[in-house]
Amino acid sequence: MTTRINRTHLITIISAAILVGTEILGAALAFGWAMGSFYQLGDMAKDLLIGLCLVGGTYAIWKFIKGATKIEPIRE
Repeated sequence: MTTRINRTHLITIISAAILVGTEILGAALAFGWAMGSFYQLGDMAKDLLIGLCLVGGTYAIWKFIKGATKIEPIRE
């Protein structure tokens, strides 16, 4: 049994993921940079904090996409 891909839902999810993902990664990057600068951490520690924030942002995007595919299933 073959399942068809609902292209409308797929395009909607991809578009929302790009929009929301850009905002989340930008906010995570800014948060890591701001906290590293606020606490006057060294360059390496600030870069590590930024990296950890970006990993958290990537996880948030993954959860967003999983939730979006539950609401708008890609396969019919």
